[in-house]
Amino acid sequence: MSSHLFEGKFGIERETLRVDSFGRLAQTPHPFGDDPHITRDFCENQIELVTPPCGSIAKALSSLGELDAHVRKVLAARGEYLWLYSNPPQIESEDEIPIAAFTGEQSSKRAYREYLEQKYGKRLMLFSGIHFNFSFSDAFLDEMKPAHENPQCFRNALYLRLYRQLMRHSWLLVMLTAASPFYDASLDKIGDHGIIKSRYASMRNSERGYWNPSVPILDHRNLKSFTDSIRTYIHTGTLHSASELYLPIRLKPRGENSLESLAENGVDHIELRMFDLNPAAPLGMDARDLQFAHLLMLYLLTLPDFDFTPDLQRKAVRDHQNAALLKPDAALTEQADEILHNMELYFSAYEDAQSIIASERQILSRSPIYSCSCSCINQ
Repeated sequence: MSSHLFEGKFGIERETLRVDSFGRLAQTPHPFGDDPHITRDFCENQIELVTPPCGSIAKALSSLGELDAHVRKVLAARGEYLWLYSNPPQIESEDEIPIAAFTGEQSSKRAYREYLEQKYGKRLMLFSGIHFNFSFSDAFLDEMKPAHENPQCFRNALYLRLYRQLMRHSWLLVMLTAASPFYDASLDKIGDHGIIKSRYASMRNSERGYWNPSVPILDHRNLKSFTDSIRTYIHTGTLHSASELYLPIRLKPRGENSLESLAENGVDHIELRMFDLNPAAPLGMDARDLQFAHLLMLYLLTLPDFDFTPDLQRKAVRDHQNAALLKPDAALTEQADEILHNMELYFSAYEDAQSIIASERQILSRSPIYSCSCSCINQ
């Protein structure tokens, strides 16, 4: 193994809703201005905390903790709180979901959100979660790169290879971290009341969550064909922009986050977008789950590459949605057990990695509702 295998940069983006003392969506303006680390997502009352790239998961969580503490202090003085659940609270009217009031140079963000409202509806956009960003260290990439290969070409190819593997295995992370089996009836029909236990361990990862009307089929041969295939969907009007590509994994560029930047500047890091907010974790995310996701990425790089055909791309989405059920297919459970076993073998020399994998295996071995990693469902 590489001496730089476990090195990298780690970042966390956490979405939560602001609520008042009655647990209803706060109706006040976003109180943090244009702070790039405390921004908004779809609506004015949905806060997104964005950590800088950090040298470890522990440092990224520490950064998130500092942002979280500051936000809570400011909100507490206003009689507001953070809703640390992926599913939204009770909604009496869609008027309670004001689109984020971006203005000036950022007014295009508001226009995009108005487009999303018309196409997908406001309620869907209230689902909140955690995005995990990761990049390999330069030392690792230099060690892995063949002597005469262009560094950026190698980097792009490596991340695209990891992207294919993660898309094919995203269901495993859903199965192990799903934490939103309960929801308010108003999510089905505005004005209804009452808590419902759904058939899903994670609604936002199920077929009820963030998905395009049909699965976009992308060309994964190289970065140019990949970005060109996304651009085709945009040119035909199927997608507004690359941001509307609702898949659980994204490749992110250096500099401005745009398709043009990805095509021109290459891949900087990869983003995993499937994590539910875990109400049993103070910050909404258990460090163990992020550590396991990191180990999974390292392990997936050892697997043989494959042709990510249209059929396999559709199957990847079906598997992801299936894993979001309280009772996923037995075949997926068996496959999960096999992957964890193989990871134990691969990381056999690393005690910390063994402990993390063993912890995830305990989640997998729980009762029929094992797929919710939080404690709320077993109480």
